[in-house]
Amino acid sequence: MNKVISKDGTEIAFEQSGRGDAVIIVPGALGTRSHPQWIQLAGLLSEHFTVINYDRRGRGDSGDTLPYTVQREIEDIEALIDSAGGSAYVYGISSGAILALEAADRLAGKVRKLALYEPPLILDDSRPPLPEDYVEQIQAAIDAGNRGKAVEVFMTQALLIPEEYLAPMKADPMWQEMEETAHTLAYDGMISREVMAGKPLPAGKWSSITAATLAIHGDQSEPMFRDAAQAVADRVKHAEYMALTGQGHDVSPDAIAPVLADFFKA
Repeated sequence: MNKVISKDGTEIAFEQSGRGDAVIIVPGALGTRSHPQWIQLAGLLSEHFTVINYDRRGRGDSGDTLPYTVQREIEDIEALIDSAGGSAYVYGISSGAILALEAADRLAGKVRKLALYEPPLILDDSRPPLPEDYVEQIQAAIDAGNRGKAVEVFMTQALLIPEEYLAPMKADPMWQEMEETAHTLAYDGMISREVMAGKPLPAGKWSSITAATLAIHGDQSEPMFRDAAQAVADRVKHAEYMALTGQGHDVSPDAIAPVLADFFKA
């Protein structure tokens, strides 16, 4: 395990493997570097690149300095990029893709290429938006010491999982793992709520990104992810759009790794 110190003094833990140009993996809600999915993806990409698989702040072995701001998470990515030589390719998935977009927008020149898998944008009324008090609901549950309730809010209001499905999920050991990082659900809510409000993208948002960008969705995912990928491709200057055959939101590392390798090496 390695660590870098972010601008606010927070330690950010990461694993580094492979050699060549640097690729930083930005996971979505609740994701940590120790998840088998990220370990497998890092292993596949490390055949071509130096891969940085990290714990976002508040997760795993990384620190957490309050109050949380999106800018601080961007500074974490910048610290990782600087440790890798000053520039890197960045791959973000789900809400991590939104964070990656924000980083590319604010770190001009440091993000060489940007790959995104299914940023969860809700830009119209085809799907219920995040409630206006979504972040506050999660934070209230955390403040009350009820991490399970915070996960429930995420499941039912962000993922739209019916409440009757929660009981068997709570019996799975993964539920306890989700509770351990439940406080960071508020962080992802802050990252995402402006673009999950059921309204078009704000004027000019992400339009200053200059990095070549690939917006990907799985053809088995719900239509919102297709629409989101297309919206990013339409907004970002040097962006391409791609549908990945046979994949849903929980994309297989075996399916996404060759796509990322081809895009970053091109």
